[in-house]
Amino acid sequence: MNETTLPPGSPNPALDATCSTSLPDGIGAVIFDFDGTLADTTANQEQSLRTALQPYGLDLDPDWYRRHFGLSIHDLLAALPGARQLPHDEIISRSRAHLLAHIHTITPIACSVALLHTAREAGLPCAVASGASRILVQPGIKALGLSSQFEAVVTREDVARGKPAPDLFLEAARRIGAPPERCLAVEDAPDGIASALAAGMHVLRVVDGHLAPTSESAENTAGLPSRDGAPIPRGCVLGRAAARRAASQSGPASVPAPPTADSDR
Repeated sequence: MNETTLPPGSPNPALDATCSTSLPDGIGAVIFDFDGTLADTTANQEQSLRTALQPYGLDLDPDWYRRHFGLSIHDLLAALPGARQLPHDEIISRSRAHLLAHIHTITPIACSVALLHTAREAGLPCAVASGASRILVQPGIKALGLSSQFEAVVTREDVARGKPAPDLFLEAARRIGAPPERCLAVEDAPDGIASALAAGMHVLRVVDGHLAPTSESAENTAGLPSRDGAPIPRGCVLGRAAARRAASQSGPASVPAPPTADSDR
């Protein structure tokens, strides 16, 4: 049987049929996270860190890594048992070199890419807001064949605070000229969801490769900061309207900055 190979970044009708790619009313722009949202990079990142640790005789437990995935590599190394005294800068350099050498192996998350194409066909501007370093995000976008799809790519170097602070999403909205309240953010990680909610945006979450409204994954945002800096209670979703109400009652947003000012990857 002959198989048709689609160019990178092209919509696949067979995959699109399994994805819900409708856009909520009133949306004027879509802003995507990269790792775990547009690209399935978890396995590559885990292997890259494991490879970087090997010269120091330290193994990376898969269960431990999956519990801590989403932290910056600096915070991962700070929390990793046995890694505190190791040369973190050298390990990070080794890990990034491994990631770049294998960047061509990353795969797209089909439902997110399908939503991207839906937004572009509707004439909406799209952007990337990633807590990772530009040195990894730009080649990753290129490897997926999506470079022409985004009006802006915002990475950790571009803002003062990383996720869960709202800075990355707000800067992406600013660059594409879209009011935050009219932006749809697409994210996979709790810190990213908290960041988008703090920015006052609508949010879809990537769950097992599919897109779910935040109401379907509200438990995963429990305890993370809302726009007013208070934790989001378990089972509660802070949407755009609720975020605005909280802001009007409590004054300007006050979202704690992450422990490190360095890039996520």
